Amino acid sequence: MTNQTSPNVEPSGKTVLQVNKLSVRIGQKTVLSHINLNIQAGQVTALLGPNGAGKSTLLKSLCQEVAADNGTIDVFGAKLEQWDRQQLAKSMAVLPQHASLTFPFKVHEVVEMGLYPLSLSQQQGKQLVLSQLEQVDLLHLKDRSYPTLSGGEKQRVQLARVLTQLAQAPQSPILLLDEPTSALDLAQQHRVLSLAKRLAHEQGYAVIVVLHDLNQASRYADRLVILEQGQVVEDGSPEQTLTPATIRQVWHYDPVVVNQPNSATPLLF
Repeated sequence: MTNQTSPNVEPSGKTVLQVNKLSVRIGQKTVLSHINLNIQAGQVTALLGPNGAGKSTLLKSLCQEVAADNGTIDVFGAKLEQWDRQQLAKSMAVLPQHASLTFPFKVHEVVEMGLYPLSLSQQQGKQLVLSQLEQVDLLHLKDRSYPTLSGGEKQRVQLARVLTQLAQAPQSPILLLDEPTSALDLAQQHRVLSLAKRLAHEQGYAVIVVLHDLNQASRYADRLVILEQGQVVEDGSPEQTLTPATIRQVWHYDPVVVNQPNSATPLLF
């Protein structure tokens, strides 16, 4: 399998996205309040919290799907709203929780949508699409009609499309994932999260992922940002943030903690 690497990957730990005092109101309700975050290349950052905590709203703010009332978002040192949309699409992409597409495209044709705005020859584009389908374990379905796929297969096709879009990023790609495992079976959940971790650690991606499963977040994310009622209440490594006290405070649940052999990260039940 051919790895698609960026020619100008930022060093791990380099800030690629900065959120300053971000607040969002929807109707009369404040959904996010004074959010401050520095997102770094080479890391998987998981956004956690109960339903309604503001996780997906924060992700949608980063891709300009939801407008902020106050605060700023900087991408590679420039204000988000000042970016040319086509140029930004080369470096930042989002995989939504649900992607509606009913036209009977073939699987490879859906992934080919990610070739815009890339500048590749036809042969290079075809090879890139096949490579990304291989990454998500769907190469054998490349000629299937997209609407006939299961929900989980569709989600992985959309992930391949997004990775195709970011394949020629001029700097470390920023990959936003909104509950990417929600439609997947157990094995595919781990494959997708393993891929996200490899992209971060081996290719310098900055991955931001909304998750509900605390054990998956603990296993695959380098950093956990825990939100409660639109505010960040914890920000740090899994060992620092997923404490029984925090889980009781945020999720109102008393976890059973099982320490794993040869691992600093406990299992939570």
